[in-house]
Amino acid sequence: MTSWAPTPAGLQEILQTIHDSTDTQNAAIQRDITHKLNNFTRAPDYIAYLGYILAAMPQEEDRIRTIAGYLLKNNARLILRSSPDVIEYVKKAVLRAFDDTSIMVRNVAGQAVVAFLGALEPRNWPECLAHLVAALDDSDFDKQEAAFNVLEKACEDYPRKLDVEINGTWPLEYMIPKFLMLSEHPRAKMRSHAIACLSYFVPINCQALFAHIDTFIACLFKRASDEDPSVRRHVCQALVLLLASRPEKLMPEMNNVAEYMLYSTKDKNENVALEACEFWLTFAEDPDLAPYLHPLLGKVAPVLLDCMVYGEDDLLWLDADTEDAAVPDKETDIKPRHYSGKSHGFEHEGNGDDTAKPRMGAYGEELEDEDDEGFDDLDDDEFAEEMSTEWNLRKCAAAALDVLAVRFGADLLNVLLESLKLKLWNEDWLHRESGILALGAMAEGCIDAIEPHLPTLVPYLINMLNDPKPLVRSIACWTLGRYASWCTQPISDEHRNQFFVPTLEGLLRMVLDNNKRVQEAGCSAFATFEEDAGPELAPYLEPVLRNLVVAFEKYQHKNMLILYDAVGTLADAVGPALANPTYVEILMPPLIKRWGRLKDDDEDLIPLLECLASVTIGMGTAFAPYAPPVFERCTKIVHSALLAYQVYQQNPEMDEPDKAFLVVALDLLSGLTQGLGMTLETVILHSQPNLVTLLTVCLKHPQAPVRQSAYALVGDMAMHCFQVLKPHTQAIMHELIEQLDPEPKVEFVSACNNAAWSVGEIALRYGRDDPEFRQYVQPLISRLVPILLHPKAPRSLHENAAVSIGRIGLMHPGIVAPVLPEFAQMWCQALYEIRDNEEKDSAFRGLCTLVQHNPAGIAKSLLWFCNAIVRWNHPSAELNNMFQQLLNGFKQHDPQGWTAQIATFPPAIQERLAQRYGV
Repeated sequence: MTSWAPTPAGLQEILQTIHDSTDTQNAAIQRDITHKLNNFTRAPDYIAYLGYILAAMPQEEDRIRTIAGYLLKNNARLILRSSPDVIEYVKKAVLRAFDDTSIMVRNVAGQAVVAFLGALEPRNWPECLAHLVAALDDSDFDKQEAAFNVLEKACEDYPRKLDVEINGTWPLEYMIPKFLMLSEHPRAKMRSHAIACLSYFVPINCQALFAHIDTFIACLFKRASDEDPSVRRHVCQALVLLLASRPEKLMPEMNNVAEYMLYSTKDKNENVALEACEFWLTFAEDPDLAPYLHPLLGKVAPVLLDCMVYGEDDLLWLDADTEDAAVPDKETDIKPRHYSGKSHGFEHEGNGDDTAKPRMGAYGEELEDEDDEGFDDLDDDEFAEEMSTEWNLRKCAAAALDVLAVRFGADLLNVLLESLKLKLWNEDWLHRESGILALGAMAEGCIDAIEPHLPTLVPYLINMLNDPKPLVRSIACWTLGRYASWCTQPISDEHRNQFFVPTLEGLLRMVLDNNKRVQEAGCSAFATFEEDAGPELAPYLEPVLRNLVVAFEKYQHKNMLILYDAVGTLADAVGPALANPTYVEILMPPLIKRWGRLKDDDEDLIPLLECLASVTIGMGTAFAPYAPPVFERCTKIVHSALLAYQVYQQNPEMDEPDKAFLVVALDLLSGLTQGLGMTLETVILHSQPNLVTLLTVCLKHPQAPVRQSAYALVGDMAMHCFQVLKPHTQAIMHELIEQLDPEPKVEFVSACNNAAWSVGEIALRYGRDDPEFRQYVQPLISRLVPILLHPKAPRSLHENAAVSIGRIGLMHPGIVAPVLPEFAQMWCQALYEIRDNEEKDSAFRGLCTLVQHNPAGIAKSLLWFCNAIVRWNHPSAELNNMFQQLLNGFKQHDPQGWTAQIATFPPAIQERLAQRYGV
């Protein structure tokens, strides 16, 4: 075929390894094979050997050739660094295998073609594209279908790579009309492929498709009533994609499209119904389309509500009626958790929440991003788990209702109220359950409209916690969690007794349910309730803790991880109230028991350490008896993790060590520092190896989350046990200054935030005009001011930089005051919306000190300065006094100029200045 040929020894070694790999029972052999296969990838012509086994060894079993094909597909990227003769050989081998007599070989070769065409890009392999398009006219239907299958996957995976000019022509200019023609093919599979291929070019604004857009839309309407569900599914998908990127093309026909989509949302085939339901989710998510969607609400919302009833298939997979609390979980039940360390931020006035929320599923579980793994190699149990958590019609309808609620609020509730009542008070538990799900889905958007009904609905939901069906109890938990902020409002004793206490008791009962799904929903909802209740929970701590402690004995592996989260959230919510000796005695024994049972490399140690970090802060000095062993173990984990990383850096072919243990151990050390302060001094000083020495190494760690947690620990040590940190300041300050970057990469933002915050804490502890710290002032200000002035720096970074500039200015005004005019306006803009707290207070005292040293420095930013002053609700007496003196000073210095200037301010600022400060 080409100049490349295999050597017999090399071929034999790879072939033997593939044969050995079929012995799946022996774990040791499998590990050895994985190691060998990884090593083979270093051979420059490995993929050519795989191509040879796939295409040129018909004497081998199909299974062996197919394994070679899968290895070839999975290593397709290697072709980018292969020699020309290997590239030529592999290209020809996969196309030859694609025409093989064996269907198994043809199928895997098709997947390999998709992978290589993507890696090489069609412009570097035009003959492959020509081969596939020509096969669409083959007299053998199987060959037609196989080629179309590959083309569909290519159009889905990399449409942009196909929308290119190759040797003077644009392949899509003949492919698109070809696909349009094939949408009329007598065989359903071909029609389905044709519509699918066309639809994938919609989102990329492909000109070759848009030249035929009217023909395409006409073809969709023609195929809309196709008898084949796969074709109808792709028609719905194409309409969803058109709505998302070219809505103006659908608007003239919107009434017909809407009717068709409503009809399809009720299709007997769930795949068609799901694709049609996505249409309403897409429609609702685009605010510009709201005027077109609003008149359809009365028709759309009830259909979505009906889609939320569990189907028979769902119930088969869920097998949800069992009392399974004593049944151990399978390891496959445990989803990987992503631990991210603590990041220093500020609360803002109002309820603006800047954080992007993950997409929530019907039970409040976070939905994974769609991946393309499919179900190829799942066994039955894993398949069942996948089925119960995958994106489906019910979840899509709930998500669409959620977005509609946010978009249309009360208008949605008005059209749904009667249908919803029928669901909630239905005799059939499946309809009741779907009504409760809908009520939860609408919570965020319709809260104002639903609030008058909550005095009836909350007791209804609490009552549903007694339902004999676990699925009803679990959805009632989730929905109560969605209304927790209303239940926990400290309005009156009556509200507390009628709603707060019964919800608290009901959810605690669910935490100890005998069904694992209900435990999970109860524990998650209770964590939400804790967060919303905050200190209001303090009087109920004893019964809460006693319940949670019973759960420690009752829970299996998966729910135990959620329980840790609930305990940590409780500690964050009630804070120092947890320090009561009775509570310490209830909570600590089960935690310490778990702590003793887990090895240092057990994944479950991560959520336990995370939980303990919150508990130590809440308990404060009451945690002291447990502190030394916890401190020692964390130090040991940090030390081992740093050594493991050092080994990895010397042997880069090893797997990179998991950073989570290191990050969470640093965060627990932060918790201990905040909770125990100087009581830890002896433990830190005698730690072996020394904690602060390890910390200095962590500050240089290549992984940003490790640096992030290390800077947080530096800031906490500065606040709570500065004398221990002080001897090491020189090494630490050098790293901190290096980390301050006006435009950090996204993944470095949190590390940069923590560094910016901790330098301010260190400056404060050194004190006024300290000669040792003075050397750092200039380098710090020259890094912090550009961060503050950088238009693209994240808001959190602006805030942390501004606070630290203020604090450094408070301690070293002589050095900082001359540069005040450069940053005064941006400084005031960065901090005026932050809630009053001690950090903000010290930062503003710093700014006032700088203005006292350089009054001219604020002249051009006076409006912003006065706005920031009047935004304070409760400044400390010292700060309020500084505001008064400065404002009086401005007025006395130039009474006429002052009067003229404030006359230009917005009336609200003028009023507050006059009321509070008489200026």
